[in-house]
Amino acid sequence: MIGIINYRAGNLQNLKNALDFLGADSEILDHPSQLAGHNKLILPGVGAFGPAMENLRSFGFVEVIKAEVAKGTPLLGICLGMQLLFTKSFEDGEHEGLGLIPGEVIRFTHQELKIPQTGWNHATFADPGDPLLKGVRPEPWFYFVHSYACHPADPANQLGETDYGDCFCSIAKRGKVYGVQFHPEKSQADGLAILKNFIDLVA
Repeated sequence: MIGIINYRAGNLQNLKNALDFLGADSEILDHPSQLAGHNKLILPGVGAFGPAMENLRSFGFVEVIKAEVAKGTPLLGICLGMQLLFTKSFEDGEHEGLGLIPGEVIRFTHQELKIPQTGWNHATFADPGDPLLKGVRPEPWFYFVHSYACHPADPANQLGETDYGDCFCSIAKRGKVYGVQFHPEKSQADGLAILKNFIDLVA
């Protein structure tokens, strides 16, 4: 059973529909007491980093998420959910994140391309043999919507990279914690392959 964490920061139904399509048992979790007992967890999200972290704190999810990760429960952060996995973000000030992947979230610094990045872009893989990337074609297309990007402190935590004026981490990994900056549920076959591989991870 996969738990989708609902901290009131995004439309969860598209993600749930994609998991249903792939044959995965999943449910939306509205309270931190519901997280225990799930084989895997997904942290989605859209919007701004600061308010999202405040929601996670006010609803009591922060310590429970950290406890589940410490137990070895696989966790996948999607879009803003990926950014929340990092140490801190500089979106509208400086905000502390979950700290599950050391590193920072910063705004694109280039001037030549439109911000936010909205649309399709490639990703290249540092470790194509990772279980999350099994069967995903080389340099796949994914659908992005974001103005800020993740930069791990340790290059070993950067599983995928994308170039949008600046190079940034589009897929992160630390232990059984994964993050994808794109929306896999909107990324057609390549995105569904990522979700299917997460479903099939050995917990």
